[in-house]
Amino acid sequence: MDEHYRNMIVSLLVLIVIASAIFIFYTYVTSDIENADGADIISQSRQMMGTIVTIEIISTSTDAQTAIDRSFNEIDRIEGLMSTYDRNSEISVLNTEEHVDNASDDFIYVIEQSIYYGSISGGAFDISIKPILDLWKSKISAGEFPSGQDINETLHLVNYSNISVNNSTVSFKTEGMSITMDGIAKGYAVDQAIRSLKNSGYESGFVNAGGDGMYFGTKPDGSKWRVGLRNPDNKSDSVVVMEISDMAVATSGNYERYFNESARLSHISDPRTGYSSEGLMSVTVIAGSAMEADALATAVFVLGPGSGLDLIENTENTECFLITAEKQIMTSSGFDAYLSLEE
Repeated sequence: MDEHYRNMIVSLLVLIVIASAIFIFYTYVTSDIENADGADIISQSRQMMGTIVTIEIISTSTDAQTAIDRSFNEIDRIEGLMSTYDRNSEISVLNTEEHVDNASDDFIYVIEQSIYYGSISGGAFDISIKPILDLWKSKISAGEFPSGQDINETLHLVNYSNISVNNSTVSFKTEGMSITMDGIAKGYAVDQAIRSLKNSGYESGFVNAGGDGMYFGTKPDGSKWRVGLRNPDNKSDSVVVMEISDMAVATSGNYERYFNESARLSHISDPRTGYSSEGLMSVTVIAGSAMEADALATAVFVLGPGSGLDLIENTENTECFLITAEKQIMTSSGFDAYLSLEE
């Protein structure tokens, strides 16, 4: 194996390992908030779920830290159920034993929602893609790429409709299946963290987990949260800025893959073909929940601009902002309602 090819393999392996956690495009709150009417801005960030999670609330209470701790605990609890890196998690038990009994309500709900998003996307979103991801990882570790035959032989394990939920038992209908919740669990964790903050009595704030964010209420001056999509060419600039209240925003995308040949195969794979998706550079989805925005951003990325826009147009209360492989911008019909006109 020559040095160029070896370096390409190493680069690709590293990118595959980190692709689920790090994106060049990501969303962020664009400006600081001024205190008003005695309200304090309480903000904390922690390393969780393979990314940086930030929780911020507008508070006049001395119990704000307790509420934030509870919210972080919710994220930690969801990660404990749905992380494939935790051998004791429910997802790890399911992948090992091919069934899990007495599954938690959270796990069952996210499984059922994953099946739903698989259905409405025609399989573009499919949590049973893990065997394909494992195939790519193992082959590249051995210094080679999967053959077409390898991929075709593995694809029979990828089918969300072969995941069964029967009362409190989740199981596989096909031997050898396994799942990953990387495209939906983070969004669900954000939603649960928001629910915790609201249950603690807070009416304004946000939770952002590496680009998956839910924003509720308004800033002290009554304005909506301004959420930007970072420009990878200029980190001090935004590609677009959205004004958000009581909605979620999630972004899927990787700028580098279009300028680094070894990275082109490293990102979001198409569960229907076993190969990486090529039509889009970035997808940002606005939806009523972070879980929905998370799942739909992945689905649209796989579907590409045409079918992806159709999916959003046919899904109530959702909008999207797309950047194609050719750096063209496309938006859904109602996206302009969220567009910030402020410089």
